Amino acid sequence: MSAKIIAFANQKGGVGKTTSCVNVAASLVAARKKVLLVDLDPQGNATMGSGVNKSSLSDTVNEVLLGDAAVKDVILVATPAGYDLLPANGDLTSAEIALLKQNSREQTLSKILKLVAVNYDFIVLDCPPSLNMLTLNALVAAHSIIIPMQCEYYALEGLSALLATMEQVKSSLNSKLEIEGIIRTMYDPRNRLAIDVSEQLTKHFKSKVYKTIIPRNVRLAEAPSHGLPVILYDKNSRGSAAYLALAGEIIKANNAAAKQSLMKKEAQTA
Repeated sequence: MSAKIIAFANQKGGVGKTTSCVNVAASLVAARKKVLLVDLDPQGNATMGSGVNKSSLSDTVNEVLLGDAAVKDVILVATPAGYDLLPANGDLTSAEIALLKQNSREQTLSKILKLVAVNYDFIVLDCPPSLNMLTLNALVAAHSIIIPMQCEYYALEGLSALLATMEQVKSSLNSKLEIEGIIRTMYDPRNRLAIDVSEQLTKHFKSKVYKTIIPRNVRLAEAPSHGLPVILYDKNSRGSAAYLALAGEIIKANNAAAKQSLMKKEAQTA
């Protein structure tokens, strides 16, 4: 069985994208799933948040994308966060530029991940907060997208831009790409606007919006500075409980989809 590849993407920054990617990955590991996190952001925040010093790395996803290193040699096994990591740092900017000159440049990451997908249950991709060649590679490689978003005024505008990009990718490069789910992050129930935006999301996207809401939480905000997911920094915090519940939703949905796919195959061969 090959891994389910999920891209965490939002063209709007500051929505909790990296926080969600790191904490979902760690929560999936807590549920006994084998996980690889691929950091595709030159800022390297997911790498640092996984307990890895990005400045000390000789090889990263940059060298893998450029063909200068094998993916199996660059993956860091069992990081302090508990999952395997294909790390990133500022060097990744050069890969983005180099990819523009290559043939089939949008397929580069997809080909790389196929070499290791059999080793994992889930591969999660932390995308940059912009639509560039790295994000495009992620969307072509992924089976689905998880969209973290803050329930605020400009959130829906950013979401519509991402959905337009997704449809373009579906029509020309990856016809199987779907929305895995939408996460409401940094949620404050005292904020009337947050409640209104949340209601708009559930009305429009229905079951694609996860039931679990990620609250504003001090421990969740502190955890990255300690190089740990929140479930390892403070497992009793509200942030930890929320991401564990979210991972449960993701696993349940994927189990249901796998069961439905198996039944469909059996019906076709009967």
